[in-house]
Amino acid sequence: MRKSDFAIGEAARQSGVKVPTIRYYEQIGLLPAASRTEGNRRLYDRRDLDRLAFIRHARELGFEVDAIRTLLSLQDDPEQPCAAADAIAKARLIEVEKRIASLNALREELLRMVKKCASGRIEDCRVIETLADTSHVHGRLAEA
Repeated sequence: MRKSDFAIGEAARQSGVKVPTIRYYEQIGLLPAASRTEGNRRLYDRRDLDRLAFIRHARELGFEVDAIRTLLSLQDDPEQPCAAADAIAKARLIEVEKRIASLNALREELLRMVKKCASGRIEDCRVIETLADTSHVHGRLAEA
């Protein structure tokens, strides 16, 4: 084992990615197969740790595995134009903005429920009435 090699536990600690997740990323091809010791222990180098950190950050931002795969392939060929990476980020931004709008609508409905049910009896309770009303969507996608 070279000084620049890291066992999977150390790679997990330094990258912030759990050991089973590192194995999974190898299995699905986001991370190249690790080199192995004679005892068959996985070894990772600094490039692998950087790649793991990239994947972890992308997952934290909500990018799907296929988008991360594309972003990694773009990163691996830095001479390419940035348009594809930009399009992936813009698509994710649109998803986030839709989710924010949905959460804001949900917040407003909850505020209305709480305000209208501040006192009174259960038979007049807006919380119970709203939750019982199956026509409300509250941020879920309406079924076609």
